[in-house]
Amino acid sequence: MRDEGDFRVGDVLSVSCPFTPARVEREVRWGHLAVRWPWWEIDESRAFGHWNGVVALGAGDGDEGPGTEPELFRTDPPPEGLGAGDPCRVGVPPTVVHVTAVEHHDPPLETAWLPRPVLTVAVLPRGLSYREFPDDSHLNGTGYFLHPGDGIPFAFELLMRPYACLVPGDEVADAAGRAWRFGGPWDWTPFDGEPAGEGPGWPLVLLARAERPCSPSGPEAAAVASGTATGSHQETLRAWTALTGASPTP
Repeated sequence: MRDEGDFRVGDVLSVSCPFTPARVEREVRWGHLAVRWPWWEIDESRAFGHWNGVVALGAGDGDEGPGTEPELFRTDPPPEGLGAGDPCRVGVPPTVVHVTAVEHHDPPLETAWLPRPVLTVAVLPRGLSYREFPDDSHLNGTGYFLHPGDGIPFAFELLMRPYACLVPGDEVADAAGRAWRFGGPWDWTPFDGEPAGEGPGWPLVLLARAERPCSPSGPEAAAVASGTATGSHQETLRAWTALTGASPTP
């Protein structure tokens, strides 16, 4: 189990949710199965908008291919055998995903259900990249939106966090003495204005964190040096791609 606030863009996770008894409200229609949701509560205090307690789940098997909306939740039995009024179970089998976006909500996000989300984490299942989603569709390639801590009993296992030793905003120097700003594992900006090329050469030296210079002998700089002592940026990218079956979201 992980801290429900500890997510970063680029993380590779295994996500699951125990299968929980539910009831079908409407058979598959327009590619979705309507299910009485077993977790959230209706927010009766909302002056505008009302949720009826039903969630529409994508009724595919997860292998629909490029350009289709990803769905993590599954039903048991499968949706094609279910009709209105049938009992079922709904949950998420262990699924490898990568994080494409993280957003914190303060105050909590206004929804028609309770509890109100304080965090949104967008993920794409293994084998899907942002590039598979047409630019002119309603799907922007960000992926499936999860709200950890919103009452759904998700379990998350961190499989890989590229550049775990760095914090977005860090300034580093690479093995060639070139200075970079780290915006995320696939978001590197060289200060010399030249093309990024294949990325920074390891090992890295931490120059500044939170806009404050770092001592070369300090623990933060030591962690960066140790974390990049062996391997390379390209090796990290290859390991991440092997886990996700995807290309990074820019």
